[in-house]
Amino acid sequence: MNERQREYFRKKLLDWRSDILRESKFTLDQMAERERNHPDLTDRATSEADHAIELRARDRQRKLIAKIDAALSRIDDGSYGYCEESGEPIGIRRLDARPIATLSIEAQERHERRERIHRDD
Repeated sequence: MNERQREYFRKKLLDWRSDILRESKFTLDQMAERERNHPDLTDRATSEADHAIELRARDRQRKLIAKIDAALSRIDDGSYGYCEESGEPIGIRRLDARPIATLSIEAQERHERRERIHRDD
């Protein structure tokens, strides 16, 4: 991977991270605005269910940010774009579609087959 490609992916990852953080801040602001006592039990239950769903989504995004940060670290140390399992380059098209990918398509398929086998046991 050349320097131009690394910078392209660095920018893509940083933009993605920024978008997630902006969305998280917006959601937290919205949740703070909605924090009111609901005299109706149904309204309160609905509000708490919505709150739980938002928190689960935020947790998934927190984990995604960790993966984005790990990808940025790999760009810095020169290991970005190489399969963690085989050491072979990960295709540019795969990285463009999933910039946090750590496995080549072939390695990912093997991993998913193993998961299915163990899940089905």
